[in-house]
Amino acid sequence: MKAQIRRAEHWCRRAVPVALGVLSLCIAPCVHATTYTLKGPGDTVVGEDQTVVTVYADTLYDIARKDSLGSEELIRVNPGVDPWLPGAGKRLIVPGRHILPSGPHVGIVVNLPEHRLYYYPKPKRGQPQEVMTYPVSVGKMGRRTPLGTTYVRDKRKNPVWYPTKSILAEHVKDGDPIHTMIPSGPDNPLGLFAMRLAMGDGTYEIHGTNNPIAVGLPITHGCIRMYPDDVAALYPLVAVGTPVRLINEPVKVAWVDGELLLEAHPPVNEQGESVEPVLGEFSKLFQAAVGDSTVAIDWDYARETLQKADGVLATVGLEAENPALSANDSSDTPPPQQNPMK
Repeated sequence: MKAQIRRAEHWCRRAVPVALGVLSLCIAPCVHATTYTLKGPGDTVVGEDQTVVTVYADTLYDIARKDSLGSEELIRVNPGVDPWLPGAGKRLIVPGRHILPSGPHVGIVVNLPEHRLYYYPKPKRGQPQEVMTYPVSVGKMGRRTPLGTTYVRDKRKNPVWYPTKSILAEHVKDGDPIHTMIPSGPDNPLGLFAMRLAMGDGTYEIHGTNNPIAVGLPITHGCIRMYPDDVAALYPLVAVGTPVRLINEPVKVAWVDGELLLEAHPPVNEQGESVEPVLGEFSKLFQAAVGDSTVAIDWDYARETLQKADGVLATVGLEAENPALSANDSSDTPPPQQNPMK
């Protein structure tokens, strides 16, 4: 069972470099789309993982931006590579597969642990549903982006920034005082586009940034930052009144063609701190995903994937041809431990 799962994972990873080796010659002009067409309501996985081979002038920050990834998202799956000077000839994993968050495919959904925004434009009559996805920065520890359902209250091009009292005090404390009003321009952290949410007295926004290298990090005062080119593409598509859901789903699962896929990101508690994932949470999600199907789960591999929490999809279960395989492999329930992650 374990060998079968790992073999499937092996060939999934190995097939991409062969098909996409040409990327080493065209990494600069090749920009991967972030818009995907869904085949139907049950279509839960979009995108694909890829590999690129670096050239001398590359940095991981440049590659992340071109491929619509957060910088930390790319660095995390390529450990040991210098993000500023990776050098020529380095083969990098570029994670592009995503399990869609749970819930309706409507409006904007921001999954905070994933540091990723999903936008579902209203489909035209007779046309399939589409989804667009972008990396984002969210609130740092102690200034968590709130969870809940809201909507886009208003939109502004070339926004003026009025720092809150707490932000002004923080800058004074750090010896870097700022003005009470920052006009549109290169010093404005809102970038060129801002969409205000109807929560927190209008203090929470989805906006651009003048510091794109930090996109994908928990670094904001609660707002949601996007790459300048990403927010410029999204802004004209989002109408005032568009619903917005801010969710906390560090673990996502999908049941696709007899394979159980697991996507794990570092869980975040109410204080914005990363905490240890729990195998029992995955167990509940997988039972809901597979329904009555008989599935053999590699619990050791699932635990390893949860602990790694690098956002790369892993095949942790396969449909069992022989129902007895599931029972013999202890695949219906996780190992009986008080805390299965310890």
